[in-house]
Amino acid sequence: MEENKEIKVYKGYRMTYDLHTHTVFSHGKGTIRENVLAALSRGLNKVAITDHGPGHLTYGIKRKAVPEMRAQIESLKKEFPQIDICLGVEANIINKGFYLDVTPDEFLQYDFVIGGYHYGVLNGYCVSNYLDNHMKKKSLMDSKSVKKLRRKNTEMTVKAVYENNLKILTHPGDKGPFDLLEIAKACAERGTLMEISTWHDHLTVEEIKTAALTSVGFIISSDAHHPSRIGDFEGGLDRAIEAGIDLARIVNIERI
Repeated sequence: MEENKEIKVYKGYRMTYDLHTHTVFSHGKGTIRENVLAALSRGLNKVAITDHGPGHLTYGIKRKAVPEMRAQIESLKKEFPQIDICLGVEANIINKGFYLDVTPDEFLQYDFVIGGYHYGVLNGYCVSNYLDNHMKKKSLMDSKSVKKLRRKNTEMTVKAVYENNLKILTHPGDKGPFDLLEIAKACAERGTLMEISTWHDHLTVEEIKTAALTSVGFIISSDAHHPSRIGDFEGGLDRAIEAGIDLARIVNIERI
């Protein structure tokens, strides 16, 4: 296949790989093949399919679908050897068990696991976080309750990082109150990258500044739910520049 590359260069940088993309197996609009073709067209050297974990009540992957996802990826690897294609999963952080909706045994099905906090899962303080995040103006939660929720969210997230081999913590700080410094310390110690998402607002500029007080590494991800967004990194780069961090700490961009 002759590739029609449209490599994105922005402020002198390009994205080299995108490890957070979704497909029709969960909440995305494209197939695995369409995501791979999109990554090739943007000159990426690696792309990962990381659909939502099985514990999500509305758009989690079906556990029985994982072998089919793996088979598709192995076939595409043979067809397109010029790009590294990985199968991952965006596990949901919860407050029980090993703090993810993907079990330690299920980790073996994937090349790596990323994880983040979402609404729509059981055992995740979802109602309280939704009220805090969407109804602040109605004062449905007092400051004491929010402080307690922040502590519980932070503890849940830190335990998920320490008890699992997470490659990336996705959109940290999204959908609830979290202590980002404590979470960044855990990620730095465990070697878990903190994501600067171009789909979500997190990490925000201030959150990047806070996380950067530790030695944690960063990664920009598209969190693409459609093939057209794969390789999107511009907004994340803008936030990182505004935060004033050393851009060498972002593992998947390079200067052109």
